[in-house]
Order: sequence, then structure tokens, then C-alpha cells
Amino acid sequence: MARSSKRSASEPTPGSLADLQAEADPRVVARTVVLRRLSSTARTRKDLHDDLIKREIPEAIADEVLDRFTELGLINDTDYAELFVASRRRSRGTARPVLRQELRRKGVGDDQIHAALEDISDEDEFDRARALVRSKHPSLARLDSATKQRRLMGLLMRRGYSAAVAAAAIRDEVNAEFEHDFTDD
Repeated sequence: MARSSKRSASEPTPGSLADLQAEADPRVVARTVVLRRLSSTARTRKDLHDDLIKREIPEAIADEVLDRFTELGLINDTDYAELFVASRRRSRGTARPVLRQELRRKGVGDDQIHAALEDISDEDEFDRARALVRSKHPSLARLDSATKQRRLMGLLMRRGYSAAVAAAAIRDEVNAEFEHDFTDD
């Protein structure tokens, strides 16, 4: 059975300009690499910088090319942080502490992280935690109450919610289910 030969956008195409670094102008190689990486998805400046250094582009040239892409608005860590936060909150329900940590790891600055997270209120965090509990709770129906609570607590803690928020969200959702069971009769 033949294996699929799919490559990510960050991998060089065999025989491409990026593979011919020794013979090519490093500025052209750097621009090609950055354009290829940005064509698939937004990237942070640090991510792109690390990739250029890994491909043995001299640091001064990497910085020069990245500065130009930043001037043109093609690299924007503030926009990246906002999109990242919106996406992770929507798809995974990730809480502020984990989002902050992930953005730092990606090289986004503290001011940009603060700007991306400042619109998330404590109430938003609680509502999102409760929605996660609500979505996960039915799959735990066969388990005893203590096991359900432990698993729900683990889920929320892994997503970055504080113990107080996690416990309150679980308690509220369990109480809502309990009240629902008695009002249906």
C-alpha cells in the first residue's frame, strides 16, 4: 500500500529554492520560506524567526526580512493573539491562564497577550466552564457521582480553569440537571 506524500506548508518542496540555500541568496530563501509559512495560516514573528534560523538563514537577514513583512502587515502578533484566543476559546474552551501560557510559548509579548485576553470577563470564563461541563456531562451518565465530578474537575483544570470556577460550574450544572429532573414530572 502506497503511503500518502502530504507535506505541511512549512516543509520545503524537494528541489525548491529553500532546499538550494547554499546556492541561493539568503534573502530570497527567507522571503520564500516566510511566504510559504504564512500562506497556510497566521504565524508569530518568533515562530517564523525560529524557522528561518533552523534553515540556517543568518540572523541579521532573518530579522531584516521579518521586519519588512511586519511593516507590510503580513506579520502581526497582536492580530495573531486575538485570533488564537478566539479560536481556542471557541473550539476547546480554554481558560485565560492556559491561553496566556500558550501565547508566551509562541513568542507573543505580554502587552499583546494582555490586549487579547482583556475582553474575557470572569463571567465569560464561568459561562464557558459551565458549557464545557454541560457538553461533557451526558457522556459520563453511567458513572457514579464522585467519578463524574472528578472527571469534570480534571477536564476543567486541564483547560486552565481555577478550582473555584471549576467547582462552581460543576455544582451549578449538576443542580440544574437535578432541578430539570424534578420539573419534568
